Amino acid sequence: MTSSNPTPHSDPNADVTEPAVGSGASEPDTDTTSCTLCDLPTPATPITEPDVDGTFCCRGCLEVHRTLDTVDDADEPVHDALERSDDDIELESLEGETAFLAVDGMHCSTCEAFIEGSVTSTDGIHGARASYATDTVRLVYDPDVIEEGALPEAVSGVGYSARERGEARTDDARDAGLVKFLVGGGLFGMMVMVWYALFLYPTYFGYDPIVEFGGYDGLYVFANIWLMTSFVLFYTGYPILRGAYVSLRAGMPNMDLLVALAALSAYAYSTLAMATGRTDLYFDVSVAIVLVVTAGTYYEGTIKRRAAGLLSELTERRVEQARRADDGERVPLEAIDPGDRLLVRPGERVPLDGVIVEGTPAVDESLVTGESLPVEKAPGDPIRGGTVVTDAPTVLEVGADAESTLDRLVEVLWTIQSARPGVQRLADKLATVFVPLVLVIAAAVTVWLLVTGSSPTGALLVGLTVLIVSCPCALGLATPLAIASGVQSAAKRGIVVTAETIFEDAPDVDVVALDKTGTLTTGSMSVQSVHAAASVDSASVVRRAAAVEALSEHPIARAVVEYAETRTNDDSDVEPASERTNTPDVETFERTSRGVSGVVDGNRIIVGHPSMFSERDYSISPPLEEAIERTRRDGDVPVVVGWHGRARGVIAVGDAPRVEWKNAVEDLSRGRTVVVITGDEGAAADRFRDVDGVDEVFAGVPPEAKAETVRRLRARGVVAMVGDGSNDAPALAAADVGIALGSGTELAIDAADAVILSNDLEDVTETFTIASGTHRRIRQNLGWAFVYNGVAIPLAIAGVLNPLLAAVAMAASSTLVVLNSSRSL
Repeated sequence: MTSSNPTPHSDPNADVTEPAVGSGASEPDTDTTSCTLCDLPTPATPITEPDVDGTFCCRGCLEVHRTLDTVDDADEPVHDALERSDDDIELESLEGETAFLAVDGMHCSTCEAFIEGSVTSTDGIHGARASYATDTVRLVYDPDVIEEGALPEAVSGVGYSARERGEARTDDARDAGLVKFLVGGGLFGMMVMVWYALFLYPTYFGYDPIVEFGGYDGLYVFANIWLMTSFVLFYTGYPILRGAYVSLRAGMPNMDLLVALAALSAYAYSTLAMATGRTDLYFDVSVAIVLVVTAGTYYEGTIKRRAAGLLSELTERRVEQARRADDGERVPLEAIDPGDRLLVRPGERVPLDGVIVEGTPAVDESLVTGESLPVEKAPGDPIRGGTVVTDAPTVLEVGADAESTLDRLVEVLWTIQSARPGVQRLADKLATVFVPLVLVIAAAVTVWLLVTGSSPTGALLVGLTVLIVSCPCALGLATPLAIASGVQSAAKRGIVVTAETIFEDAPDVDVVALDKTGTLTTGSMSVQSVHAAASVDSASVVRRAAAVEALSEHPIARAVVEYAETRTNDDSDVEPASERTNTPDVETFERTSRGVSGVVDGNRIIVGHPSMFSERDYSISPPLEEAIERTRRDGDVPVVVGWHGRARGVIAVGDAPRVEWKNAVEDLSRGRTVVVITGDEGAAADRFRDVDGVDEVFAGVPPEAKAETVRRLRARGVVAMVGDGSNDAPALAAADVGIALGSGTELAIDAADAVILSNDLEDVTETFTIASGTHRRIRQNLGWAFVYNGVAIPLAIAGVLNPLLAAVAMAASSTLVVLNSSRSL
């Protein structure tokens, strides 16, 4: 929030905490090399150890490299996604500018291959890397040949729609899909089936038509059926046909190809039969296949959009404008040049990296570093873009690159997302074998019948029956309906699935990496305990401290004030009215580098760092000294309160662990390795080391190194990352499964595969349970579909089934898939 008082308030807790090593608070002016782990500049004297190869920017990176490098050298199988692919390395070696686009319409790995192949044929685009899991494509292009604004148009087409990565998605595609299904599919498909019910079905079973043709000429009826079927197949079924085309172009057969072959074969045969005067037409099969598969896919999309809508209230954290220091004018970041001076008021986010030239603020760096405690800054200190000035107006000089640490994290995130391939759906994996097998069987049977003397019509009919009976509907519905059921079950429990690939990866997770600040802890300062001197009531200590702290906007000061307010409300039923007062007035308020003071009820109250009391010759009794040391050992901040020359109490303020965190860790550790990754060091991180269920703690890890830490952890197996801050976003994207808390930043949520709205850590285990159940349901559906095919295809080859009976059997198989998917998880 913004202070209404332009005069800087004193920091009540100056020097309470030193900046964590590697946090960026004391970056050197001269870079000698880059960190072996995270590529950040190292200090003039890099961090090294004799037993560890490499140079490091901080001890956190060194310890990560020491611990996880041992795993890399061990004779263990390395997870196939640990290393960057040859395509990623080749893309990074290309010359040109880099752009990131969001692409709507990708739904499988064949879409990735198709886009990468087609886009690079455009003049000026040298390379592309697409990921359907994150709807992202990374392009390397020549700005002299093609403008950045023309890139979305170059990617769009054949059902894909590209936009700038940060641009919001529109609802046009969703509305068009709704109209296409309801109008194209529902209306015209229904009309086709009416014609069949009235005229054709009765004749197939040897009965007279329910309605006599009368004035209707047979060709007129057939022409109407053909026309409406064509509309359903080529308009409503366009996404299916597009998917089949893409799979052929990419050389990767998928389920769309099998469905399209069945629908097109029935359509082609019926069109040819109609032209030759036959009445055994199977346009209804084409209509049924298209409508059933489209309905299943549309239902899946609707459920996912409904779940994603639960995230609409989350807040955007990026800064789009900056305020010039000379005139206070707010201008776009694009108008800021290196060396410009910017004013940042209390409560505002720092727009760009720079160096402080005026002010001594306490800076909340949790968004970009994950450190829970604010870092004290002074003129000459570096300050990161994306951090928050908490308590004093600050003037900074923009750095040489005129960029923000937060924006760098965004670019790292997008780079990881574009390089992260989507998990190939199990159905599509099976389709790579099953589709060619069905085609070979259908062709072989047709040729065999022709060779053995069967009529061309009979041979083609048997081949067509094989294609239709190959159960494209059941196979096409197996995955979408199971995923829709999983997404819906998760949403009912306050978990939003944002990437369906979680259902493939989550059941196999071997390592769970947990962020500390905001994930294992609440992420905000609060009073943990109050220690009062023997002759003083703790309520008096809190009341007087809160009176002075109320004039500061420091996060620790706010924690003390909030605690006092809560305590007053809790005690209101038992405390005598004469002793309950509002926050008393403060006179002659003063602010120093180590705390604040003011006159309350005629007494000067001092609140701040313990060293402030030594400077003023205030005595601190041994019990309070012990309380100060105990507070520090617990990873909290000791705020000392005193008057009349003596310290009267110590208020412990810190980022408290979540109530449920131990139970959550215990559940997650069953069959999995649990590690904690944090930017904090010392007691704040040590409190998690000796806890049952926590196998390792990596402390002092800067944001840029978190993603690399996760990548190295993947040598141990499938990794899930749980976090909430923008500093966690690259790690969430680098993990096989990323889970964000709903209280997290938009960047973290954008990187995650699932978001827990309740912020309850125990729901992480629930996420794994739902994902495992959904994965099992997908396998059950596919298993049934293939068992059915194992029986039906031989019957079709033997001539026992005709296309009509095959369509009925196909419908029965699809019904079983629907019923199985609708069961509660």
